[in-house]
Amino acid sequence: MTEQEMTALLDRLIENWEDEVVEFKEAGAGYSLHSIGKYFSALSNEANLRALPRAWLVLGVENKTRRVKECEFGKEPGRLDGPQGLKMQITEGTDPSVSLVDIHELHHPDGRVLLLEIPAAPRGTPVAWQGHYYARSGESLVALGLDKLDEIRNQGLSDDWSAVPVADATYDDLDEQAITKARQGFYEKNSLKYTEEEVNGWDLRTFLDRARLTRKGVITRTTMLLVGKELSAHLLSPYPAQLVWKLLGEEQGDEIFYPPFLLATNRLYARIRNVLVDVLPQGELIPRKVPKYVDKSVLEALHNCIAHQNYRLNGRVVVSEYVDRLVFENRGNFFEGKPEEYIDGKKTPSQYRNLQLVTAMREVNMIDTQGYGIHRLYMEQRKRYFPMPDYELGSDYVRMTIFGHVVDPAYSSLLIRRTDLNLDDVCLLDRVQKNLKIDARAVAHLRQEGLIEGRVPHLHISAQLAALTDQKAAYMKKKERTGAHYRGLLIDYIGKFNGLTRAEINEYMLEEIRGDLTEREKLTKIGNLLTYLRRKGDIYNSGTDTKPLWKLTDKARNALLVKETCQ
Repeated sequence: MTEQEMTALLDRLIENWEDEVVEFKEAGAGYSLHSIGKYFSALSNEANLRALPRAWLVLGVENKTRRVKECEFGKEPGRLDGPQGLKMQITEGTDPSVSLVDIHELHHPDGRVLLLEIPAAPRGTPVAWQGHYYARSGESLVALGLDKLDEIRNQGLSDDWSAVPVADATYDDLDEQAITKARQGFYEKNSLKYTEEEVNGWDLRTFLDRARLTRKGVITRTTMLLVGKELSAHLLSPYPAQLVWKLLGEEQGDEIFYPPFLLATNRLYARIRNVLVDVLPQGELIPRKVPKYVDKSVLEALHNCIAHQNYRLNGRVVVSEYVDRLVFENRGNFFEGKPEEYIDGKKTPSQYRNLQLVTAMREVNMIDTQGYGIHRLYMEQRKRYFPMPDYELGSDYVRMTIFGHVVDPAYSSLLIRRTDLNLDDVCLLDRVQKNLKIDARAVAHLRQEGLIEGRVPHLHISAQLAALTDQKAAYMKKKERTGAHYRGLLIDYIGKFNGLTRAEINEYMLEEIRGDLTEREKLTKIGNLLTYLRRKGDIYNSGTDTKPLWKLTDKARNALLVKETCQ
């Protein structure tokens, strides 16, 4: 947001002044993070109750005069109150952990102003600050009343598949080993709030409620998916609760895994053949050994499938293992935005298909809900010099591929040598190595940075980088020759045999033409070369239209003799 846009926003907020979803504070010296946290909870809850996407807390505006006054908060030396620091502290203090959408810092003529953009509380889940729920009553900050608390908690029970109670299910249908692991995961996620002794000391109902695995002691579909016994999975019928692993290629195999998914994901991961592979840049004697797959990345991808699956479509989560890649597939469209919007880790989802399931998985440390998962997947692939993940989005499915091999050695060598490349450029170069389309602006940017050469769509790494990464041979194989070079080859070839058929020309030239061209594109190029030479008067067809026999004209033959004599 530009300074001009922030100024216009501030003017609109001041003009309308305070209501339950906008609060102004002078935030002078001594204003505390705790005060911000309480208003964060209140404004987030009020935005939820009014079905608004966000609320605003404005620091640096005097309440009585409505005038901008320098915001002192965060200016003390040594405080971690910059935008990212403040976001992190808010996230750690709220329950469930909710991140600010953004913090806009405006350098107004009358002083510094911070505009905190606060997301509405998730449907069905009120937001607490340090264990207390807050709300607004007019301009006053008050405790969230039981009526409002129940209103929020009862939201979405009908449209959240994962929050529906499971008839006939009892605590005897829950897996003890999964409960033990859930307690450990909950403690690891909430170690700043609770001790391990506290978590292990809670009775079963208290723990399940606090971990969002149940609602007021009621067992839901979320409970059964994550910690239900395998033999009790039939209670979820007619919806299949299954994870499928398939081994494809020369060797084949498959296995189905059932709840509790908290344990099943690790059992499925154990079936994947994860070995160390060598990444050996040309010019280096010692190979770099890296794992084919990173366990956290595989589990992150699998957990995301479980969290975002549209279970109403009666599908299963499927993991297909090929010799060089893993493909994860879940039913349902990509629920909010596009995968590329999450690559830099800055986008936070504002809603979820399975809210209780996502919340519980976060509480037991299976996933995060801040949008960092995809970012971590990309960073892990970069660390191992492998291609970036690929997404295929359908109307009722999402497929994500994690590569376990090198596609283009030049690309991997580039990542090893050029650690200064930002993630955006790495992703663009990844599309280049896979011969995928990138827009004109991205092509121009990579050319300007000296990273690529070639003509669209046949791009490749530049000669400068090929030399830097010891990929000269690979570069020359992809480097397109000039038209003059290929015309010279044709004239020499036709002259040597005193005439050639088109089939003979094709057989020779298909091997000679370089660059990332398909066979069809190469044949078109050969036809264009023959047309050019015919029109120039260097060759003629002494055969028929259907069975051409190309020969050199006297002019071209004489020129070829002169060339050979000079050599």
